[in-house]
Amino acid sequence: MKLRPEMTGDALTRLKRARGQLNAVIEMMENGEDCRAALTQLAAVSKAIDRAGFKIIASGMRHCGTARRDGEEPEMTEEELEKLFLALA
Repeated sequence: MKLRPEMTGDALTRLKRARGQLNAVIEMMENGEDCRAALTQLAAVSKAIDRAGFKIIASGMRHCGTARRDGEEPEMTEEELEKLFLALA
């Protein structure tokens, strides 16, 4: 399934935010800052990336469901989407 802007807008926003947070963590490590603050930011990065992935899968599920209701062949099967979902879990 191709990633379309209307399907990935929120996920892309989350990933860009995570990129900024990850850059901050790298700087914290390079500057020898407090490990608690770095790990807190790293946890936020991880959560943002996970949520972006779940958003993409949810969009894909909606897209495929709409295709099925419209009598079209969806780009991915439910099994393929489930496999991707479980890869994130």
